[in-house]
Amino acid sequence: MTAETLPAINATLNAISTVLLLTGLVLVKRKKYRFHATAMLSAVATSTAFLICYLIHKAMFGERSIGLRPGLGKNLYLFGILLPHVLLAVGMLPLIGLTLWRAYQRDWLKHRRIAPLTLLIWLYVSVTGVLIYFLLYHFFPVPSAGT
Repeated sequence: MTAETLPAINATLNAISTVLLLTGLVLVKRKKYRFHATAMLSAVATSTAFLICYLIHKAMFGERSIGLRPGLGKNLYLFGILLPHVLLAVGMLPLIGLTLWRAYQRDWLKHRRIAPLTLLIWLYVSVTGVLIYFLLYHFFPVPSAGT
């Protein structure tokens, strides 16, 4: 396994999560609640697989820098994309758990109160996860020592 294999898998898992989240949104709007539940639980499973792969990658290969020189572009990446992505990723874990718990308890009133915020944050993290992958590995990769 190379340092690039797991990030590609992670980006794919994030993309799948995004599709499942949007599918779940469409299904709940159409009042297809059982299918909505299936889509959302599939999104949880996909995001859990992402988190496991992400932690394995960080343990094996550490962090990766973006190949941008200091300046506006790098600051936009760091403070406009990466920092909110990381902070919201950490914050969404208990939010997802609480949203799932309320659904499990069939407390639909409280579930509906928190679900839109949970969905919005989860979508942001999933979409920016794919964006970060492309920025780090395709658009602005750090040149290797041999280049």
